[in-house]
Amino acid sequence: MQRDLAIARAMRAQQPDLEIDWFTVPPASTYLEREGERVHPITHRLANESRHFESLAGEHDLQAFFALRTMDEVMARNFMVFADLLEQEHYDIVVGDESWEVDYHYHENPELKRQPFVFLTDFVGCLPMEEGNEREAWLCADRNADDIEHVARYPWIRDRAIFVGNEDDTPEVPFGPGLPVIRDWTRRNYTFTGYALPFDPKSLADTDALRARHGYRRDEKLMIAAVGGTAVGAPLLRRIAETFPMMKRQVPELRMLLVAGPRVPREAFPVLDGLDVLPYVHNLFEHLACADLALVQGGLSTCMELVATRRRFLSFPLERHFEQCIHVRNRLHNYCADCAVRFRELTVEQLADRALQAMHAPVDYRPVETDGAVRAAREILAVMENRHWAAG
Repeated sequence: MQRDLAIARAMRAQQPDLEIDWFTVPPASTYLEREGERVHPITHRLANESRHFESLAGEHDLQAFFALRTMDEVMARNFMVFADLLEQEHYDIVVGDESWEVDYHYHENPELKRQPFVFLTDFVGCLPMEEGNEREAWLCADRNADDIEHVARYPWIRDRAIFVGNEDDTPEVPFGPGLPVIRDWTRRNYTFTGYALPFDPKSLADTDALRARHGYRRDEKLMIAAVGGTAVGAPLLRRIAETFPMMKRQVPELRMLLVAGPRVPREAFPVLDGLDVLPYVHNLFEHLACADLALVQGGLSTCMELVATRRRFLSFPLERHFEQCIHVRNRLHNYCADCAVRFRELTVEQLADRALQAMHAPVDYRPVETDGAVRAAREILAVMENRHWAAG
């Protein structure tokens, strides 16, 4: 959501009279409202996808493809709310960041599209995770073939398809047997804008000033663990909390901040001196930029923000989560920042040792581009301008 806000702000810089309504659910909507954005009131009718994912998650495990495949009811409901909104109010353009429900139902019901539609994503292609699972491999390929056929049949549904990244961030593997290579197909059907950071890394380069602003001492070692806004990451946070006393004995000046999200109770963690547990931290990237080490799940946004601020980190991709295990790791490899660790392969003691080693490891990341939001904004505004020209 922060990258969407960065793109929105870049659009306003180019077109100051632009008005934006946001269509999303908590915790994203809470963040946007705190930033002064307008979240449309109709969004209170939306189903929250987080509950669906939480119901299917195991211990640091989420079969992301089957989670997506079994959320038809959630996606249908949310598309109907979206359709009701567009019946009631006029918008010059719809911009959907991984709004799979809108994209799917527009392609299935092309007569419902009444305004330009720009689709954004940072990954393309569902990929199987379980070796030897022929059913999973077949279903992934079938889903991909359906998406490919949609775009081929109705190329005008997406007035622009934007890949928030670079060409080499897409896997050079086929969508499935007899299907195109993902990178080749994406090159033909998407515009690449580079990653869209929600900040300028130079503004966060003065670590001492940043620490002073947020109340962290210069003489303490700061470790931050964060897993996003769902309860799926709770097992990882509990494991990290178990390591804290071991690390504290070796590094007495250590302070650990656990950002548990709004759906994991504080009572799930021990009360320890030097261990702080918070449900929410506004603009977490500023705090992560202060850290000596970050321990995070495996989501792209947080990892890319850490790369941009050149912070040391370990990421723990969810088991069987094709996006985190394949797409995100491929991109981090391109930035010389693949710091992934398998949750199940480390005991508490091994995790403590690995974290302390990582805290002092050299950093040699490739710089993250800083113009991605501006480039995406230009593409979206170009669609709006073309529409107005055609209407005139």
